Amino acid sequence: MSSVSGKIFQIATFGESHGPAIGVVIDGVPAQLPLSAEEIQRELDRRRPGQSDLSTARNESDLVEILSGVYEGKTTGTPIALVVANCDQRPGAYDKLREQFRPSHADFTYIAKYGFRNPEGGGRASARETIARVAAGAVAKKVLKQLAPDLDFSCYVESVADICMDADENFYDRSVIDASPTRCPVPAVADAMAAKIKAIRASGDSLGGTVRCKIRGVPAGWGEPVFDRLEADLAKAMLSIPATKGFEIGSGFAGTLMTGSQHNDPFVIGEDKKIHTASNRSGGIQGGISNGEVINFRVAFKPTPTIAKTQQSVDVRGNACEVVGKGRHDPCVLPRAVPIVEAMAALTLVEHALRQRATAPIL
Repeated sequence: MSSVSGKIFQIATFGESHGPAIGVVIDGVPAQLPLSAEEIQRELDRRRPGQSDLSTARNESDLVEILSGVYEGKTTGTPIALVVANCDQRPGAYDKLREQFRPSHADFTYIAKYGFRNPEGGGRASARETIARVAAGAVAKKVLKQLAPDLDFSCYVESVADICMDADENFYDRSVIDASPTRCPVPAVADAMAAKIKAIRASGDSLGGTVRCKIRGVPAGWGEPVFDRLEADLAKAMLSIPATKGFEIGSGFAGTLMTGSQHNDPFVIGEDKKIHTASNRSGGIQGGISNGEVINFRVAFKPTPTIAKTQQSVDVRGNACEVVGKGRHDPCVLPRAVPIVEAMAALTLVEHALRQRATAPIL
């Protein structure tokens, strides 16, 4: 069940990094929703490898095929199966690593759990599995457009290593974000990030950073009290993405430096005659439920663990060894992580949107 997520809008992903294909089965999609492979492909194209000289050289077109659940351009209400073939596998690059534990990978822990592992690109532990999430996220966005037409995402790279945008309240359009291969919407900062990524790649090393995600147009009332709080489900979704190491929403850890009077978000009546908050240190969620303000969070990603530098490790027999990373990997995962973060946010929101529709008060 570890590859299944959601209760009403449920997804099950399958496939390995160097296997025949990656795919997802989506159950719970309402019937008669217009859906085409082209719409899903647009999202996958933002995630696919080989987009620029800042990413892996693996050459995959990541073309999606709809196997079921769509008839004459509309969803049928039955499970939707999507599959993307792996066309540029090079499993031989991992022959020497079959008996070595790569530092900060899942090699050792998979053997500790299963007594066995797929060493080719990390198997299920590879970030290539996120193709399935982005494809499912594209479907989730279509459903969300029907349930909340004003809902929109602004998801971008906020920092790479020590290069960081200044905090602002701007809601950047996707065209501005995608204008740079770094997916940072501030040109001067984006150029500095690109230069740093290229330099670290030349040295055989890697970098981490943060992705900022803002979501506006989420109606008040989505989310559940106690265990299924909206921010808790967002945190789980984000921390399920490979290479993530941190999640914070609203004021996050900076809020610990404030007093209650400084941190509270006063309620006001806006120009639209509706209730709003004068500030948004809550990040758009209070008591686990959306309050109608912009949902604002960020996710921390570690440096890519596969690097060209020699590292010390041990092998499956417990002998000391030296490991040199093989295969084709991003020197910084941040630019390609943006559509993954956006997809996981959409999957979380559509689950709560459908729950709200099912449990809304009868008046």
